[in-house]
Amino acid sequence: MADASTLRALDAVKALAFIGDLSMGQPTDHSLRTSWLAARLAVAAGYDAAQCDIVKEVSLLRWSGCTANAAEFSAMLGDDVGGREAMLAMRPGWGGVAEAQGRLDATITPLAQIHCEVSGDIARMLGLEHATQTALRHIFETWDGGGTPNKLAGARVPETVFLVVLAGDLEILSRTYGLDAAQTMIERQAGRRYPAGLASLVCAQAADWLAELDRHDAAARDEALDALPIHQHTAPEIIADVIDLKLPWMAGYSRRVAETAADCCACLGFDDAVRHRTYLAALIHGMGRMAVSNAIWNTPGRLSSAAWEKVRLVPYWTARAGKQIGALARESEIASQAYERLDGSGYFRGATGGMLSDEARVLAASASWVALRSARPWRAALSVDEAAALLKEEAAAGRFDARPVDALLNAGRDDYTPSAERAKPAARSGLLSPREAEVLRHISQGASNKEVAKALEMSPSTVRTHVESVFRKLECSTRAAATLKASTLGLI
Repeated sequence: MADASTLRALDAVKALAFIGDLSMGQPTDHSLRTSWLAARLAVAAGYDAAQCDIVKEVSLLRWSGCTANAAEFSAMLGDDVGGREAMLAMRPGWGGVAEAQGRLDATITPLAQIHCEVSGDIARMLGLEHATQTALRHIFETWDGGGTPNKLAGARVPETVFLVVLAGDLEILSRTYGLDAAQTMIERQAGRRYPAGLASLVCAQAADWLAELDRHDAAARDEALDALPIHQHTAPEIIADVIDLKLPWMAGYSRRVAETAADCCACLGFDDAVRHRTYLAALIHGMGRMAVSNAIWNTPGRLSSAAWEKVRLVPYWTARAGKQIGALARESEIASQAYERLDGSGYFRGATGGMLSDEARVLAASASWVALRSARPWRAALSVDEAAALLKEEAAAGRFDARPVDALLNAGRDDYTPSAERAKPAARSGLLSPREAEVLRHISQGASNKEVAKALEMSPSTVRTHVESVFRKLECSTRAAATLKASTLGLI
């Protein structure tokens, strides 16, 4: 946005923790509870206050990279959300997990590399300590060297990793199987997944810690988190970029909706406060999408009733985020109305006209306008005229407010690209060559090297050379990390 909206980095961390928990099939307070338990373990292990803060940060951002490999997990397990939930609960009888374990080196290691690189980059973008970044880049390593992606062992792994993993295991396993079973499962992993001494410490204190945690309400946990020394501000667009990583064909979508909605507010003469709220709400309106597996999002044709019910709950989860991220409560409420319609035919509330604010009306129309003009796995992008005709039809039927629809169509007929996107060519041309930028835009949307070669009429080897050059210039090693960094730099 032209006025450079910012957000407290701590609130961005809370939002990313919420997104990560949904993506991993966990309750939305899993990372918060893990952070509390990890801090308790750190104190018991003799850590000082500054080290405990690092442990809390790593706990909250542990799953921040999980949207980056959701497509690959979906291809491997069929259900990226349910499959990862089963893996975290150590359910060996679940077929998908057994298959995943059997293909560890061939499949899991590359996925771990994607996750670790992206989560480490997110911590860097948020301005967090180097120790936080390093721990996140090694979060799947184990004490015995059997972890991923680098097979580090013992003291070569930051001890913060073991503290966070142990706390996470205790939270998940005690909730799933009960305390006694959780202690037994942790003891079995001692000396392998984490150091035996730390595992013994957890098992000895687990009952007291869990009882104390259960006595603490959400407000008390928030107060403890607010004491974290994360005082800087960050661009809220990082949340949108992480959301969009889940589905390659959604790359840049949330930013485009936000810019379109902000421009629409300006066209309608709304003041800066309304424009700012609408912009932020548009950036985060896809948070609830994390709760739905990629297999459903990629389904061509009509969804089953069960799948459609999960999709209908997407804005519900977005609304729930506001309850957990106090600073974004108002924006989350607006964001959760992105799929409501004036005639009550939308979801999840079935709200009608009088219940929808100006911000919600602009967001709903803007999200639809951008979606219609964007390619999806089951259809090509609609032309301006085709999208305009559909939007006008919806407005005439009483589903959209005609005012934002008219503003969108009047502003977007000749130039669909929002103002902030029109300002980016100079940024694009500095770091990457025009051809590299073209290749990056294609691979960021999930295209293979062969598909890029066909689309851009070049050889696969030439595409590979461009990809290697992009990785080198952006200082990354995976496509997901390149996409995230390029979005942040305004290169795509």
